[in-house]
Amino acid sequence: MKRSIEIVKFIFLLGLIAFLFGFSKKRNEARKLTKLEIEFLDENSPFITYNTVNKLLIQSQDKVTNVGKETLVLKKMEQRLQENAMVRDAQVYISVDGALGVQIEQRKPIGRVSASPSYYIDADGKKMPLSDVYSARVPIINGTSKDNFTEIVPLLLKINEDEFMKTSVVGLNKKANGDIELELRKTGFKVLFGKPINIDKKFQNFKAFYKKTKEDSTLYGYNLVNLKFESQVIATKK
Repeated sequence: MKRSIEIVKFIFLLGLIAFLFGFSKKRNEARKLTKLEIEFLDENSPFITYNTVNKLLIQSQDKVTNVGKETLVLKKMEQRLQENAMVRDAQVYISVDGALGVQIEQRKPIGRVSASPSYYIDADGKKMPLSDVYSARVPIINGTSKDNFTEIVPLLLKINEDEFMKTSVVGLNKKANGDIELELRKTGFKVLFGKPINIDKKFQNFKAFYKKTKEDSTLYGYNLVNLKFESQVIATKK
């Protein structure tokens, strides 16, 4: 008899715990979100606005903070964000204090193709539309095959990673034979880079040429600098 009473008490306690847990969970889900926290994980300025993110999260006229937790489907929110042309990846979560957190990795433009309409090439080699919010300072790309510049993506990536070249190169012109011509900032001469191969070596050769000619004050006396040949730099004077 005593054992039976203990079993009944145990079952009662389990039921009470389950009820309290379910009640607490339901009450917690019914609460409104306290705030929206958006974090951009990259160094670029935002290509999309706070309001755009809010609208992508909640497909209605409501603000995020007016929506109850129980109505949220985080995976669908992430999917809507990832479908935006400016977003590479997105993570959505609810913090312990009731905030809806959003971490956004934007697509990274490394070149801007001068076409009609113009567009960016991102670090993954894909087309990326221009943003109405922010304009990236990247090299302007001209030349043939305006619908296919994938072969110069490695060169664009190398330029973006090299601080000297990143600040120096303002444009790339792709010629009909596949050679690339670089346009530099405030030098007055073109750089015939050739095919986008042996990039590191060509950068090294050019930086050595630039340093030497700047030191002896002859830098601005050239019309063309040819880097096509890996072992040498051929410079044509004005």
